[in-house]
Amino acid sequence: MTELRYNPLLGDWTMVASNRQNRPNMPKGECPFCPGSGKVPEHYDVLKYDNDFPALMANPPEPDPVAASLFRTEKALGKCEVILYSPNHTTTLPELSLEHIEKLIDLWTERFIALSQEANHQYIMIFENRGEECGVTMPHPHGQIYAYSWIPLKIRTELENCRSYHTAKGSCLICDLNNAELDFKKRVIYENEHFLAYIPFFTDYPYGLFIVSKNHKTALSDFSRGEKRSLAEILKYMTGAMDTLFNRLFPYMMVIHQRPVHDSAAREFYHFHIEFYTPLRDAGKLKYYASSEMGAWAPANPQAVEETSEHLRQAFQKYLQKEGCAGKCT
Repeated sequence: MTELRYNPLLGDWTMVASNRQNRPNMPKGECPFCPGSGKVPEHYDVLKYDNDFPALMANPPEPDPVAASLFRTEKALGKCEVILYSPNHTTTLPELSLEHIEKLIDLWTERFIALSQEANHQYIMIFENRGEECGVTMPHPHGQIYAYSWIPLKIRTELENCRSYHTAKGSCLICDLNNAELDFKKRVIYENEHFLAYIPFFTDYPYGLFIVSKNHKTALSDFSRGEKRSLAEILKYMTGAMDTLFNRLFPYMMVIHQRPVHDSAAREFYHFHIEFYTPLRDAGKLKYYASSEMGAWAPANPQAVEETSEHLRQAFQKYLQKEGCAGKCT
């Protein structure tokens, strides 16, 4: 069964995808994403792979006959893709070269453009789940892309607040957040020519990093070659700093926030950024989303981000030293 079910309390849709129960769980032997498996080419750098267990489909089945006046269902229209970062089964994002990460960004961009051409697709979300703490079932380095046939509630809320701020202030909310963080300085981890990395004032995770474009751009397809190079650099540096922080693979959920594909007005008030949701608060301690956070959406951060920002900055400097960089690597 694969379908959408409407939640009238939240005005949002729930994906029901019982087919995903059959996906492989942390296989120890053969990996379908490794060359030689028969499922991927023998040679590739980065690769788009259609998800074998999609929650959204171009031609989904009819929903189960359980709908009623209060219980709306829809076909699970959309697309689910897997983006393979490398043919190497154990390589992680910060271990890739800048040139390789640029190829990944180019593939993200190509897929964003291609998926945006479909009339049924309303929002394209590119993301990576990393580490067992985030529910990863396949250790091979990869991310995913979901093309939704609606704009999910969190994105819709973010868009509405950015639109309201722009109407009231005449400026972009995220541009102003960038400037405020640069003025305050203590939460900024790193900046290069085109991007800024900081743990924002309001985040609910101790190490909930944002990577934000300095220029007012709203999607990957807006970036120049120089901006893509800067994005590759800051992704490599910040994920490398995370791994250095507790001297272990740092689990995270990384989500790219871009404009909706059919809303040209969003170019005025929305702004490209990447959000990291990071469950570790210490080397062996998790920050759980508990009852208040799940039941009321009332997040509680157990640590002040002014302190955790300093910890991550120190880890970044250690990472640069470990990589043999005097100041920074290029």
